[in-house]
Amino acid sequence: MLLPWLTLLWIPLYVLAAKSSVHQQLVELAAQNNGVIKLNDKTYDLLTSPDRDWSVSVHFTALDKRRRCNPCREFDPSWNAVAKAWSTVPRSERDHHFFATLDFDDGHTVFQKLGLTSAPVVHVYPAAEGPRRPVNGKLAPYKYDFTHGFDAEPLALELSKHTPVAIPYRAPIDWAKWGTFAVILLSGLITLRFISPVLQSRWTWAIGTIITSLVMQSGYMFTRIRGMPYTAGNGQWIAPGFQSQYGQETQVVAVIYGLLAVSFLMLTVIAPLQKSAQRQRAQIYLWTAVNLIIFSVLVSLFRTKNRGYPFKLFL
Repeated sequence: MLLPWLTLLWIPLYVLAAKSSVHQQLVELAAQNNGVIKLNDKTYDLLTSPDRDWSVSVHFTALDKRRRCNPCREFDPSWNAVAKAWSTVPRSERDHHFFATLDFDDGHTVFQKLGLTSAPVVHVYPAAEGPRRPVNGKLAPYKYDFTHGFDAEPLALELSKHTPVAIPYRAPIDWAKWGTFAVILLSGLITLRFISPVLQSRWTWAIGTIITSLVMQSGYMFTRIRGMPYTAGNGQWIAPGFQSQYGQETQVVAVIYGLLAVSFLMLTVIAPLQKSAQRQRAQIYLWTAVNLIIFSVLVSLFRTKNRGYPFKLFL
């Protein structure tokens, strides 16, 4: 009669020893691969056993080239980086949460059981027993939302809500980014040295001011404020009426205004300075013709916008 009672007393001790053995095995597996446990069908069931007193983050992926899962290969370095950061946490906290990866080719049975039809997927299983068991008793896994992106930093922030302590992840220094910035800065300084005479010239600022004035007077801010398209859907670039204007129309009007201004300047400033009467006469004929033709184009454009306008010059 005493033997059955002794057997019943040994059962809890055996279960406790078995659980301790499983936990120690998981700790060793995590230490072998920078904090990430490589899973298969059996180790997945072991890791997510219903009597676990630890929590676990599981990464479901398909890294084999035959699967052609580009998001899987893109996300995998971020997952490994977060898991490696967790491996630096003190053991008293680290051993109560595990990071694991299950590839489709190693655990397709688990994928079928969970109904997973795409990858990557991240589930966080809370502790089912012990002091870290959820107060509300819900043991359903948390599913990571990939709208946060594939970067490691948002992943660490989200998973830290389910780990004993925050994951001490710090983004590595982006040497390529800083190197590119240094090259651009150095190139800018060298370029500035060579173009500084151009920037110091009053003609440079005069031309820039004139171009800006022409563009603004032609309706650039009108089209920007109202969000007008560059052209119409059918390719038309002249908007009917004076309450609308397309982006290309602004550019054409600016060019017309600029050519008219140039023609007037040539007639009033440059032509009188010519010492040769023949050259002066040629420039007067040339720039007068340019002025009349361009002004005719401007009137034609005005007629198109204000339909019914009766006057025209040449066109």
